[in-house]
Amino acid sequence: MREAALDAVVGDEQKDEDPTTRELCERVAALLGKEAAVFLPSGTMCNEIAIRVHTKPGDEVICERSCHLINFETGGPAAISGVMIQPIDGMNGTFTAAQLRQVIRPESRYAPESRLVCVEQTANMAGGAVWPLDQINDVANAAKEAGLATHMDGARLLNAVVKSGISAARWTEGYDSCWIDFSKGLGAPVGAVLAGSSAFINQAWRIKQQIGGAMRQSGILAAMCLYGLDNNVERLAEDHDLAARIAEALATFDHVDRILPVDTNIIIFDVSEGAPTAPEIVASLEQDGILAGAFGERRIRLVTHLDVDKNAGDVLCKSLAALLSP
Repeated sequence: MREAALDAVVGDEQKDEDPTTRELCERVAALLGKEAAVFLPSGTMCNEIAIRVHTKPGDEVICERSCHLINFETGGPAAISGVMIQPIDGMNGTFTAAQLRQVIRPESRYAPESRLVCVEQTANMAGGAVWPLDQINDVANAAKEAGLATHMDGARLLNAVVKSGISAARWTEGYDSCWIDFSKGLGAPVGAVLAGSSAFINQAWRIKQQIGGAMRQSGILAAMCLYGLDNNVERLAEDHDLAARIAEALATFDHVDRILPVDTNIIIFDVSEGAPTAPEIVASLEQDGILAGAFGERRIRLVTHLDVDKNAGDVLCKSLAALLSP
């Protein structure tokens, strides 16, 4: 991947003169079944730009309560777009068309206007859960029936593709905008690509420029993303298998109370009151050379990726066993 960056042919991205960045955007647009795409530094910027394009200040965005948009973007929708959020209490990070219809606001001079529906595929804080295709399409159809725009946070969309065997374009068919991330399972250090109609991307480019996301010789970064697209997609199945093996081991530990269903490459589990706290466990794992995440007092999140293998998984499980199954 680093060698690909060294060999990249580059130009000025802001003037559409970087051939490597153009190639990446064209390939992702085709992959997602959209007319055009734009290269951005991060997935969070993809979400925030999409909201700016689809809404006006005072509008309401509907999404699932545990999603990235609500919990990990520092209030970006309010700060950048001036919108309100209507959360749905879903199941495993997903919600149904019926739940969506219940929260779409009727026309009123007093209430915010429902404008945009966002889904997250896979659902991060639900353990990388994959939406069922019929369900994600039903949500899009319900949104369209009500005149709402649709957006897919596709940070781990390709994990869903590999898990399900369903093409990315089928997953995104009902969504006006969507994106994939390269700095997660595909292994690139930077980058995400946002896709949609040509008109949408024209507006997205203006906001990209406005909020400081425009670059110059971005082909150096895009080349690494292209390498990930060419070499690291199918191997996502290895991450899924390793996550499943880790979850099986966790299920045998005395002080593991609950493990969320492990669909793809994320393992989220809760530890009992008799165990060390999640921050204490994470600190102990770090001493063993293992990085994990604490989410509150009793919840831990683990993610498998191309830099960890079965041996690393075995080391992790051995360390966790000493802490959770004495």
